[in-house]
Amino acid sequence: MKKKTLRYLLISCSLSIAISSFAQQNFSTKPPKLESGGYKMVWKEEFNYKGAPDQSKWKYELGFERNEEFQWYQKDNAWCENGNLILEARREAKANPNFVEGSDDWKKNRKQADYTSSSIKTQGLDSWLYGRFVMRGKIDIRDGIWPAWWTLGTKGTWPATGEIDMMEYYRKKLLANIAYMGEDKKDAWFSVEKDIDSLGGKSWADRFHVWRMDWDENSIALYVDDQLLNKVEMDKLVNQNGTGINPFKQPHYMLLDLAIGGKQGGEPSKTTFPARFEVDYVRVYQK
Repeated sequence: MKKKTLRYLLISCSLSIAISSFAQQNFSTKPPKLESGGYKMVWKEEFNYKGAPDQSKWKYELGFERNEEFQWYQKDNAWCENGNLILEARREAKANPNFVEGSDDWKKNRKQADYTSSSIKTQGLDSWLYGRFVMRGKIDIRDGIWPAWWTLGTKGTWPATGEIDMMEYYRKKLLANIAYMGEDKKDAWFSVEKDIDSLGGKSWADRFHVWRMDWDENSIALYVDDQLLNKVEMDKLVNQNGTGINPFKQPHYMLLDLAIGGKQGGEPSKTTFPARFEVDYVRVYQK
């Protein structure tokens, strides 16, 4: 979800074969046997209530956050209804209380935001080292819309924290990414992109799908509808800043957000709003 400035497409032959097979298969929203292999559920959010997200599980991000995105994050755009979390993006003006004329900081030199949306995270409340992470959701794939379900490490400064994009979508691409600190303190990426039209386009996006991460001491594997998208061995993910630290051997917290535009999200001006990212559940399993 952070800006990508350096992309390492170091994908093994076996993964390339898996992705080729993935493109030829029909998708099913039937989830895998999630408690197989010794996994037991340790955390869940079913969103089976009305109103604001549970404050014992989620915190809000507020204001401008990252990537020069267009939206102003606020609490009003996140709520639960009919068993789902709704993150709603709207085209509406929001004055920037931090505005400073002539500032070099993009968060301060905008007099207003032209869009609002919402982002929630488990930071400071819950984090996990290894496990099986599962999210069932429905995404909007129209121009300028940028939904994501992702993690960041609890220690360090990005990209040394590590980042896992379990679900990310923008500009007609579904992504599965893993990032760490590469050479010269730049972000380095193991990234896989799938053209959304190859999955079924709008008819695919009109349905709920299940995204999953299996993360252990050996590797990180990312799936959609039980089909492998990306898998990276842990020994390839050591930060290249001389510390020898692997940012994926520390706890990570989760984020759910719906961004608009910015460096990656595309142009939303011709898109009809509101737009929504709907989440049925998020679950974490560990051994």
